[in-house]
Amino acid sequence: MYAFTSVFANPAGSPIRELFKYLSEPGMISFAGGYPASDLFDVDGLAAAQARAFAQPTRCLQYGPTDGLAELKAQLVALMASRGAPCATDELLVTTGSQQGMDLLLRVMVAPGDVVVTEQPAYPATLQALRLQQATIVTVPVDAHGLDVAHLGTLLHEGKIAVPKLLYTVPTFANPTGATLSRERRIALLKLAVEYRFIIVEDDPYGDLRFAGDAVPTLLGLTAEVPGSRDWVVHFSSLSKIVAPGLRVGWTVAPPEIARRCVVAKQTVDLCSVPWTQAVAAEYLADGALARHLPKITEAYRRKCDALCDALRETLGDAIAFHSPQGGMFVWARLAAVKTSALLPHAIAEKVLFVPGTAFFAEQADEASLRLSFAAPAIAAIEEGVARLARAMHATGTTR
Repeated sequence: MYAFTSVFANPAGSPIRELFKYLSEPGMISFAGGYPASDLFDVDGLAAAQARAFAQPTRCLQYGPTDGLAELKAQLVALMASRGAPCATDELLVTTGSQQGMDLLLRVMVAPGDVVVTEQPAYPATLQALRLQQATIVTVPVDAHGLDVAHLGTLLHEGKIAVPKLLYTVPTFANPTGATLSRERRIALLKLAVEYRFIIVEDDPYGDLRFAGDAVPTLLGLTAEVPGSRDWVVHFSSLSKIVAPGLRVGWTVAPPEIARRCVVAKQTVDLCSVPWTQAVAAEYLADGALARHLPKITEAYRRKCDALCDALRETLGDAIAFHSPQGGMFVWARLAAVKTSALLPHAIAEKVLFVPGTAFFAEQADEASLRLSFAAPAIAAIEEGVARLARAMHATGTTR
């Protein structure tokens, strides 16, 4: 009846958001969505920031600059400097969540058929965006230390793949694997980008959520050590995971020529991100509230991660294999003898949710894998959720 464009003739929605309909069921315990813990929101700090922001109501209620309120950009520049990745204001664009940054970059840089490399497994919303952009997706495997950069180098050196326009990675506490790309691999990746002239898209929503191990500099921060690499890194970050998703405040740091074109693209999307929440975020950051609150979040996530990993080991034993992350929100696991898509209906019947790993693969999906998020549930719910998962597995005859 309707003449949709080809990519929207039969579009596939987010496989994770398809599970959200179960969240309203009474008693459901969810390891599914990457939701931050609601009880860890700094409600008092944000309320105070909002009061200060609304002391200048016109700033909140009027249209704002497409690239972001000047006061918020100044705070984000300072935040990036504190993370060891200094940037200039003309390199920084405020977005409505970091996902908008990806959408704008794809519109500016990727034409149908262009090659984009992603790690595998990868964040599903990125795969969805690439498919809608009609990009050619090429995958590179990951291990416990992140993207296999040596494998990527071999593919490029031997001409087994075309030189990509972009390479997308979540190098720190990756979604879904929780892995962190080592410093050595980061340097090697930057060198490949310079040699082959492709843009590294560094998605960094979780980097501040470290609760174990030593910090690793961002790829953007390491560009100072690899001559010429600053021209080939676009960095996304967000306040969603560390302050509150409802603010919808993300940002892109990119070479000025890319940033300027993303601003033009954004003008056709929303004119500007919400000035009200931008002003609240600016006041919150200026007050130092984020720096004061982060230790509370990371300590809570450390305890939740430990609770999940301990419960999985004690309850499921050899039936599950996983690596304990050093931060972020996710544990990536593999079951010994069951397809997780087949397990999911049994889990739902037991009132526990997870995301089958097939959602994170562009090709050759590992059907025994799954992602578990420990961030939102309380520790008691985590322990009960693993017990329910064990009962679901028992119903398939796969537990010890």
